[in-house]
Amino acid sequence: MRYTTAHWGIYEVGQGAKGPRLMPFRDDPDPSPIGLHQLAPELMATRVRRPAIRRSWLEDGPGAHPERRGREGFVEVSWGEATRLVAAEIDRVRKAHGNEAIFGGSYGWASAGRFHHAQSQIHRFLNTLGGYVAHRDSYSLGAARVLMPHIVASMDELMKDHTSWSVLADHCELFVAFGGVPAKNAQIAAGGVGRHQVRAGLRAMAQAGVEFVNISPVADNLDTSGPVEWIPMRPGGDTAMMLGLAFAIREAGVHDVAFLERCCVGWPLFEAYLTGRSDGTPKTPEWAAALCGVPAERTRALAARMASKRTMINVAWALQRADHGEQPFWMTVTLAAMLGQIGLPGGGFGVCYGAENTMGTPHAKLRGPSLPQGRNAVRAFIPVARIADMLLNPGAPFRYNGGDHVYPDIRLIYWAGGNPFHHHQDLARLDKAWQKPETIVVHEQFWTAAAHRADIVLPATTAMERTDISYATLEGMLVASTPVIEPVGEALDDYEIFRRIAAHSGCEEAFTEGRSADDWLRHLYDVMRQSWSAEGVELPGFDAFLEAGAIDLSAHDTPRVMLSAFRADPDAAPLPTPSGKIEIISDTIAGFGIADCPGHPVWLEPVEWAGAEAAGRYPLHMLSDQPARRLHSQLDPSPYSLAGKVDGREPIYMHPQDAADRGLSDGTTVEVFNDRGRCLAGLRVSGDVMPGVVRLSTGAWYDYDADTGVERHGNPNALTADRPSSGLSQGCTAQSCLVEVRAPVDPVEAHRAFVPPAFA
Repeated sequence: MRYTTAHWGIYEVGQGAKGPRLMPFRDDPDPSPIGLHQLAPELMATRVRRPAIRRSWLEDGPGAHPERRGREGFVEVSWGEATRLVAAEIDRVRKAHGNEAIFGGSYGWASAGRFHHAQSQIHRFLNTLGGYVAHRDSYSLGAARVLMPHIVASMDELMKDHTSWSVLADHCELFVAFGGVPAKNAQIAAGGVGRHQVRAGLRAMAQAGVEFVNISPVADNLDTSGPVEWIPMRPGGDTAMMLGLAFAIREAGVHDVAFLERCCVGWPLFEAYLTGRSDGTPKTPEWAAALCGVPAERTRALAARMASKRTMINVAWALQRADHGEQPFWMTVTLAAMLGQIGLPGGGFGVCYGAENTMGTPHAKLRGPSLPQGRNAVRAFIPVARIADMLLNPGAPFRYNGGDHVYPDIRLIYWAGGNPFHHHQDLARLDKAWQKPETIVVHEQFWTAAAHRADIVLPATTAMERTDISYATLEGMLVASTPVIEPVGEALDDYEIFRRIAAHSGCEEAFTEGRSADDWLRHLYDVMRQSWSAEGVELPGFDAFLEAGAIDLSAHDTPRVMLSAFRADPDAAPLPTPSGKIEIISDTIAGFGIADCPGHPVWLEPVEWAGAEAAGRYPLHMLSDQPARRLHSQLDPSPYSLAGKVDGREPIYMHPQDAADRGLSDGTTVEVFNDRGRCLAGLRVSGDVMPGVVRLSTGAWYDYDADTGVERHGNPNALTADRPSSGLSQGCTAQSCLVEVRAPVDPVEAHRAFVPPAFA
């Protein structure tokens, strides 16, 4: 059997009447349909087929007419000319400005393969040339990745240690989810899903009698095939409600004082804040109700249930992609600590079930193969969501995780893997910032908005055209991904592109170490094979692995309970925090002196709420969640993604009363707007969205019409704020966004998001 792997899972390769076809992995109980469409003609029509240079850059050189990026055509050239130009431009920038003038952009899900992983490839290449400005953290977890190591452990370690679904079914009695457990998000894993488990895990829990409470602005993000209590809550009010729950638990005297003393630090100081002794404001459920919209009596009733049952508290990643996003995660840990169930089977907290398929797996923690990236000699970096700030404000200071830093002056952006005009906020601002560099080079498979706005576009192959080793830690499958089709047009894999540029730059040997792509695959596999053997897992030789196609590792499964060893003996198994315990109060963070992230969890009003005028003009809170029919913006032109659109545009969901108040009807095109921008979307009227909230998923390919100032396809990041969550993490705040919705004020035109540029 031949296989290929994508983030959505393993797919079997067969032969259809019109050529190769993809089929679901037969051992997957809940396969994702998204990846079945990777060969769709609609998608192939958007492929980058030959190296292309923006006309003005080719004719007049670096820095020529950057305002035309995204607005003028390209000239296709040979690979020889393209790689020579790229090598010469890198050399020019390095000599004139140093390596600190190069930003190595690679953010996104790239490839599920371990060798043909764009981020690894570009970082190895640029390090070979002396380094580059890198980014830290992620848009998905910007606030949590900085916060959690201070108070519990790194997000990577916590994600690998989540209590297994089978343990939850056997021991959990009450599952309280802030933001649901969206199975649509769990269609994916960074290295490729082995077997999808979230739907079955939730269903088994429901059948075992576990009670579910979904505290969320939307009702349809937690499906157990059984009853779920929905508590509608104002977006941004999570921390307030958690404080109200904590107050009620403490007021009833049912908090676990012994656990707080044995396993935590800082409870007495936080208790003073919670009760109002330190600031004069008791954080009662009545106080919380005015902020989160949940009636006080409902909060008190839920607090009593949580204290009387084995309770798992789950928090969605979306909650920390917001103003002061650190606070709901810190309060989740604090609330779970008060219940004293952290480390017990079925109790504690999750961060978060449903964000990826991986959380809750019982599979062995085995490290997969990784291409060595070398050492980056450039120390300058940015938090990933601050790219527009960096480009617009070279030399300006910024704070990050207690340190003081300065934005570098970027002259060259080299991007491979990902699409910044999908995941960044306030895309009009990014468009302006994108004019600052003298040269932008991208490796791209499709004519995305980022490719349209580049100076040099180099066509890269997809996973459908490459041999690779596919493996995701905790997914339980090792797969030999084989080519399904020949490379489209003149596309090359990233390794070969970088090899050719390195040859022009005189560093081919340093980059390749004398190895071909096939040599590297064999080398990485052999290193992994030796490493796994030491862990008691024996693998066949590389050729036998290719012949087998897939190796099932589930024989090594061991159900786990998160933080169980720490709970059993905090001294023998301390946490990697300064105290070795859970830090309800962090002296480290307090010592940073950050006004919008003090030393313990607090209620801080979202910046977007401030000002009655703004709330009056834009009364709807817009959620920009992950789409159900693609991963971020990947495969948006595919038939499966297109089938979910409304008249060709991304759907926006609105409560029936809100639609009626505005005279809007289901299925019509609407305009969503605020002071940052305007976009068109297709209206879907739904009672699953609470009043005062609209939901517009991310991932519609950005299509900005410069003549009208309207984004025509339904990309919510035309409206979101490019504002840091706090001075601690500098994470993104996409979920803190107020808008209004109306009938379009300009004539509605078809979007052009999937149309390739003009060529000379």
